[in-house]
Amino acid sequence: MPSEIRISQRITRVAESATLAIDAKAKALSAAGIDIIGFGAGEPDFPTPHFIVEAAARATSDPKNHHYTAATGLPELKEAIAIKTLRDSGLRYEPSQIIVTNGAKHAIFNTIVTMVDEGDEVLVPSPFWTTYPELVRLAGGVPIEIPTTHENGFKVTPATIEPYLTKHTRLFLHVSPSNPTGALYTPQETSELATFLADHDVAVMADEIYEHLTYDGNRSTSIFACSEALKETGVIVNGVAKTYAMTGWRIGWMIAPPPVTKAAANLQSQVTSNISNVSQRAALAALTADLSAVQPMIDAFDQRRRTMTSMLSSIEGVDLELPQGAFYAFPYVGDLLKKRFGNQSVTSTMELAELLLDQAKIAVVPGEAFGAPGYLRFSYALAEADLVEGIKRFTDFVNSAEG
Repeated sequence: MPSEIRISQRITRVAESATLAIDAKAKALSAAGIDIIGFGAGEPDFPTPHFIVEAAARATSDPKNHHYTAATGLPELKEAIAIKTLRDSGLRYEPSQIIVTNGAKHAIFNTIVTMVDEGDEVLVPSPFWTTYPELVRLAGGVPIEIPTTHENGFKVTPATIEPYLTKHTRLFLHVSPSNPTGALYTPQETSELATFLADHDVAVMADEIYEHLTYDGNRSTSIFACSEALKETGVIVNGVAKTYAMTGWRIGWMIAPPPVTKAAANLQSQVTSNISNVSQRAALAALTADLSAVQPMIDAFDQRRRTMTSMLSSIEGVDLELPQGAFYAFPYVGDLLKKRFGNQSVTSTMELAELLLDQAKIAVVPGEAFGAPGYLRFSYALAEADLVEGIKRFTDFVNSAEG
């Protein structure tokens, strides 16, 4: 008899990504010929700008891209990331502080595994992107959720953070704009957070992947631009995926203090070696150009944001504020859980999302995936015609409710 297969406890602590699970089920139904409108996946529906694709095509023919390169990234790309960070955030870093990673998720993994020890506590404002607490657990740390709601704009303040500080607090995760809420911290709010965290010697990982996807004349403010002390101990995570519609190219990066960079570089050299050279050349083309190719995508997201918010806000039982960044709406639908849909009742937004997929043929992500029961996440990174049809289906579904 073969011996029993045993999976490590470290891996069994990690939950499946709910967003990817919903997207996979929706795609399977679509492949079976069922007309599904997907609000689940968080990626732009636009093609990567052509000049970036052309740079990658040229790179495939260059023999120097056919071999191993430095594990931490191409020197030219690291230099471009440093210049881009100075341009966009006013922050000066040396290229030696930068590690190019297999997407921003890989950079988050590197950062948490490098900085968090067994038993360390990591402060995670909730709602949160699904991966944050799972990677903290993988590192042996303890994710400490700091709850927010739509009533307070899904933002934490020094006053709401302070009760969660302990002698075990190691790291605070700052995300602005936010996935899943679209919340954007103002410069004043960011400055207050920076001062508070620096005064309490709490290191910060700032996920800035949505930095350019902001609306109504607002701009994101890097928390490290508000405190030199915080910058000296913190890590920026970023990438080309959302801004340049390059999710499939898998290029992200982390920018960190030299000791963290050195340790994370050692980790990466053992786990992945270098990231795809061709994708790095494509990212180099993106970052050394201006943002003119990006603006039409932002304008389209803005139009969709307004359309979705207007339609959702008109539905009885749905409470939604206009998101200020990223490409998600995160309405509160707790009142719908008191109703019956046909011969079925639902007790959670997880069940509601399943019913919406089965009956209304739309895919949304339940709030439970983000530590926020009672909410649903709708991505507006899809064609406006599909968006309108999908929200009409949702409206018809809600209007069919009894009770």
